[in-house]
Amino acid sequence: MDGVPGLSFMGIEPDDTYVYTFKVKQNGTYWYHSHSGLQEQEGVYGAIIIDAREPEPFAYDREHVVMLSDWTDENPHSLLKKLKKQSDYYNFNKPTVGSFFRDVNTRGLSATIADRKMWAEMKMNPTDLADVSGYTYTYLMNGQAPLKNWTGLFRPGEKIRLRFINGSAMTYFDIRIPGLKMTVVAADGQYVNPVTVDEFRIAVAETYDVIVEPQGEAYTIFAQSMDRTGYARGTLATREGLSAAVPPLDPRPLLTMEDMGMGGMGHDMAGMDHSQMGGMDNSGEMMSMDGADLPDSGTSSAPMDHSSMAGMDHSRMAGMPGMQSHPASETDNPLVDMQAMSVSPKLNDPGIGLRNNGRKVLTYADLKSRFEDPDGREPGRTIELHLTGHMEKFAWSFNGIKFSDAAPVLLKYGERLRITLINDTMMTHPIHLHGMWSDLEDENGNFMVRKHTIDVPPGTKRSYRVTADALGRWAYHCHLLYHMEMGMFREVRVEE
Repeated sequence: MDGVPGLSFMGIEPDDTYVYTFKVKQNGTYWYHSHSGLQEQEGVYGAIIIDAREPEPFAYDREHVVMLSDWTDENPHSLLKKLKKQSDYYNFNKPTVGSFFRDVNTRGLSATIADRKMWAEMKMNPTDLADVSGYTYTYLMNGQAPLKNWTGLFRPGEKIRLRFINGSAMTYFDIRIPGLKMTVVAADGQYVNPVTVDEFRIAVAETYDVIVEPQGEAYTIFAQSMDRTGYARGTLATREGLSAAVPPLDPRPLLTMEDMGMGGMGHDMAGMDHSQMGGMDNSGEMMSMDGADLPDSGTSSAPMDHSSMAGMDHSRMAGMPGMQSHPASETDNPLVDMQAMSVSPKLNDPGIGLRNNGRKVLTYADLKSRFEDPDGREPGRTIELHLTGHMEKFAWSFNGIKFSDAAPVLLKYGERLRITLINDTMMTHPIHLHGMWSDLEDENGNFMVRKHTIDVPPGTKRSYRVTADALGRWAYHCHLLYHMEMGMFREVRVEE
């Protein structure tokens, strides 16, 4: 069922019919979409809601599916061509002369110049939060543009279950309902211990179920894009035609060195030749990292003092304590323009643009399954993969190897293993493994929550357990459509 043409099945020919036959093994909020070309961007997706056979661990009176997506009137292939020619084509919020003088007033001239120089040397931009923005996208709620005001009805005093699905191609959303608390009761279709929040970020492909208890007549469901270039909007109301105030977009956040796993480097990095960072000589470290076995002992990611790093030869730093090791395939790789140096899980971080905003924001640390580790075994081995890319070339990969050049990741049927992901890019990536569950671990290697998509922000190192209980060939990829299309995709083979 969880198939991709060319891997799990042959695909569906034009004017043909294909009948899926499968056993329903779980309930919850899920969705489907095409995995052919860029059809997902063109609207080939929808919700799958599987009702529970047994009583659920929470009560509610009615429910609404809230599916979020992004729509462009451009041909998706033309959009991708623009990104390949100029990766920041849709970033209309680049630093300007005006912002330079504002920064000088608040930070001083030398600090501002050093900061601009540093970003310029890396050929990156602190406003690059999303590759595709609201300047071409209209953000939809259940297929409706904001002015159409999708409406979900309720009676005052009812408990309403909202099943949020992020079915977009490229957009992360930050969701809140002003005037209402939301109690999160499920993530990716799986029950979690209830946690009450004001706001949550939903990565592409994730789903969250929340319970709300509206007492008034109308409430705005507000889902702003992570880069603050637009929003999807709907209304919970006692009758059609009602609406509530739509809040303004939050201030646009800016990336920092710490966000990208470069914490503590500060402005003394200005003397570094960042154009050569993809060529750090790590040849003596972790030579077998391209999908190969690694010992279960974690790689140190303790912070170090970078205050004197300006002009330092980073090609000699691979063996230094506290430095993040990288696979040999990243060395002198034209598809890799950045490597994180200090990484951590950051499970309690709400994410860029959501920190200290005065609202209670959901984090991964809040998510705890209502059941123990479903497998119970400790992982027998670890596969470590780096999420890699080159912003200027709009090239994306695992371990610096694009899909067309990568060998399959081989799993033995029935084994329990750990996958560790390290994000070496400045972008956030939602990573999805077809056919099998991903059981997220905490910093100490303890089971936290069962998911099908793991969000991996810049500068993070996150681990999860997988039970290889599905024979066959499976897709493993970033769920940002154009990242997947440009190489951040692997085949996983589960064999006897």
